[in-house]
Amino acid sequence: MAPERDYDVIIAGGGMAGLIAAASIGFNSKGKARVLVIDRNKEDEPGKKTHNGWTCGDATSKRSLDYLADNIGVRYGPPELEHPVSGVYVYSPDRKTKVLFEGEGYLFNRKLVPTRQVADARKFGTEFIFGGTVEKLLSEDGFISGVSGRRSDGTQFRFTATLVIDATGSSSVLRKFLPIQSKIEKEIDPDDVVGTGRYIFEFDPSEPDPAFFSPDYCIIHLDQFIAPGGYSWTFPKGRNKVNIGLGVSKSALDRRNRMYGLNDNLQTLIDKYVAENTALRSPRQPEGGADSGNTKGNWQVPVRRHNDCMVANGFAVVGDSAWMPRPIDAGGISPSIYGATILGRVAAKAIEAGDASEGGLWAYNVEYMRTHGYAMASFEVLRRYLQTVTNEQINYGMKHFLSEEDVNAITDRKHPEFNQARFMNPAMWVRILSQLSLARGLRYTVKKSAALVEINLRYPESPAGFEGWRKELGGELQETVERFKPLDVAN
Repeated sequence: MAPERDYDVIIAGGGMAGLIAAASIGFNSKGKARVLVIDRNKEDEPGKKTHNGWTCGDATSKRSLDYLADNIGVRYGPPELEHPVSGVYVYSPDRKTKVLFEGEGYLFNRKLVPTRQVADARKFGTEFIFGGTVEKLLSEDGFISGVSGRRSDGTQFRFTATLVIDATGSSSVLRKFLPIQSKIEKEIDPDDVVGTGRYIFEFDPSEPDPAFFSPDYCIIHLDQFIAPGGYSWTFPKGRNKVNIGLGVSKSALDRRNRMYGLNDNLQTLIDKYVAENTALRSPRQPEGGADSGNTKGNWQVPVRRHNDCMVANGFAVVGDSAWMPRPIDAGGISPSIYGATILGRVAAKAIEAGDASEGGLWAYNVEYMRTHGYAMASFEVLRRYLQTVTNEQINYGMKHFLSEEDVNAITDRKHPEFNQARFMNPAMWVRILSQLSLARGLRYTVKKSAALVEINLRYPESPAGFEGWRKELGGELQETVERFKPLDVAN
């Protein structure tokens, strides 16, 4: 007989993923599961990432919010949803080409939404410890059996559970020092992490310039000089309010600085990006109110496919702890919504069945891959390729090689075909020959991405097939690592 545990589920981390997982477990167990969330923040500041606030791009799709509502009955509205948008405009480095990715979405108020999420979880009986840090996983007979840690006053705690969910973030020490045998990857390559930072500003409207600000659309700027290895963004949070920032790869920034004899860092690049925005007059950080303590901050975001395996005996990872943000844009809210919702459903079934083993939790891996994760490895390849191209090539490719079909594919979380870069199109021969390496690179990413999607859609139904599957995936990905060496120069 299994020993009696203090809780059915303990969730370490009370951010977006952890709190949605708690609500999903509660909904799917009809409140019967005993759930504890341990969050390092004070009760009046749940989900806070660092002392600088709830740093995030704040944007998410209507599709992911509808998924949440349809699956666990949680539907957000004001004030958690601060501003609606109709899509995303992506601009080339020279700002001469723009591409519209249509699709309704919203800008969250990331400071307010965790309070709502705590209330959602409490409706199902979830308990909370605020001001507590989980420091260590407990194990017994090859299973994770609980956690230990300490409260902000220094007192220690120790609780047992049938299942522990790690939602503590990309640099999780729980995952890194997992004390049992598992298929979970423990550490991430530093080149698969980007540094991001942003301001929230109020501003006085200036002369309208849709390349710099639109109240109805998110704007993304691709530019290897201002955001090497990443991109910059200007997301509207109202008619005179904006979330503005950028993300960079450290290695790409180092190469860019060496090339130009500069000494920029993430913050100086953000400030330069803000300064060149002619549509924002007299930008200033809001004082007081719903944005107090959340107007400036930096954060590290994983930009690789999610962890190939996200479960072990008595243990699961979700959100940034599972490296879920999309590789192509570092967006983490939508993947966390899908992942946490699915994990909650699987966890509730596992608890009811009395089987929180790797096999008992395996459906989480399978369902997430088939619902949302299948395209992430292909987007990882596209990210690696984009980090090898110059601004001149991006300008040319967006103008001549990106079709409406490609845009629609990306919008639908599919990989673009870049058919206009094919030699079978005689009208494109002159353009292709003038940028032959670009055309070849795009065609290679298409072929490789199709193979990766096909492999991911064959994710094994049980742990028995995992090692063979992972070997096949790893071989395909390693080839792209060798082919797409980062640029030494970012023109």
